[in-house]
Amino acid sequence: MRGRSTKPEEEANVDLTPMLDVVFILLIFFIVTSTFIQEKALGLEPPPPPAPPTDQQEQVPAILVYINEDSLIRVNGRLTDLGGVRANMERLRAENPESALVIQAHPSAKSGVILKIRDEAYNAQMDRVNVIQSAR
Repeated sequence: MRGRSTKPEEEANVDLTPMLDVVFILLIFFIVTSTFIQEKALGLEPPPPPAPPTDQQEQVPAILVYINEDSLIRVNGRLTDLGGVRANMERLRAENPESALVIQAHPSAKSGVILKIRDEAYNAQMDRVNVIQSAR
């Protein structure tokens, strides 16, 4: 091996700076062009503050819908099923048009039943619907 000189091999170096620049540009692009989805939440209105009682103002009783832990439904103390809730609400509202609806649910009650009753109240054109959790 005369005449051949051995040169030390050069190490191959890759410059990563341009690749990092491209990655950051892509990251900024995807952040700017992404759309964020607004999740729909359950609209629960707190009960209105009590008005100061006056002698001329008559107390209007509220319509109480109670749902127990077994998801049995009572409208003003009368046991009913999910199909009869709207009819009971409309009947009681016809007696007192200014009455509010209070849905009182046991903590173990199924949320689907609560939502169906709330939807039936909105379908029955109830203006004031409040959902509360019972302590029982």
